[in-house]
Amino acid sequence: MLLEMARRRVKPGTGSAISLLEQRMAVHKWPDLSPILKDIPWAVIGGVATRAYMPERATQDLDILIAGSDSKKARRRLSSAGFVYRHNLTIGGGAWQTPEGQSLDVVEINAPWLSEALKQLQTDPQGLPVLSLPYLVLLKFQASRLQDLADISRMLGLASAEDRQATRHVFAKWQPDELDDLESLITLGDLELGRDLSQG
Repeated sequence: MLLEMARRRVKPGTGSAISLLEQRMAVHKWPDLSPILKDIPWAVIGGVATRAYMPERATQDLDILIAGSDSKKARRRLSSAGFVYRHNLTIGGGAWQTPEGQSLDVVEINAPWLSEALKQLQTDPQGLPVLSLPYLVLLKFQASRLQDLADISRMLGLASAEDRQATRHVFAKWQPDELDDLESLITLGDLELGRDLSQG
């Protein structure tokens, strides 16, 4: 219903210059957990990850993704490094505080696509590992909060034709019943950027 309403009401164009939307920067610095997690595959997700694919937006915490099977090992490593465990996350995993006082959410999942996604990581402007665009879109789509859908639309609006096709391929494999909604989000992204909808 939300996507249908947006498609009915949206007008072509954005309130920001396209050159601004195409910038990739890391104004806010987040901790690199690679020395702590070492051999545990992990990736940045959430608002911080989106800055690899669209302009950085304000967010209050760093969200990372690990496999549920690595949960105990990751918790031991974080505790040993001075991170303070705060509480469980309803989606699986835990909320932590870094030694510097920043908020860290460690999301633990056992999705069938996770091992594949953690082998195809990209880096954000700070150099942190992030999910590739197709899997970040898939994860945000599965969460489907309003902000997630807005992020998806903007990221896909700015994405290359190759990245869009890769995203369609991932959805065809793991979320085939949602391909129509994916196309709606691509269309909304194109409309925001004033792009020719026939170019796909």
